Amino acid sequence: MPKMKTHSSSKKRFKVTGTGKFVRNKAGKQHILTKKTTKRKRNLRQPTVVDKTHEKRLRKLMPYDN
Repeated sequence: MPKMKTHSSSKKRFKVTGTGKFVRNKAGKQHILTKKTTKRKRNLRQPTVVDKTHEKRLRKLMPYDN
């Protein structure tokens, strides 16, 4: 059976933690920033853990990274 390919965009967007969870960056920090509060923009900087309902799909997309 041939090797599976890692999904390129997933590889760029997600990282796997030491415990096997996926970490992602939050959306909404690219443009239209003047109307967003400083607190809101500051909270968008922190990476967050991907919800467990999406983990099975990500493991299929990134078979060698987890």
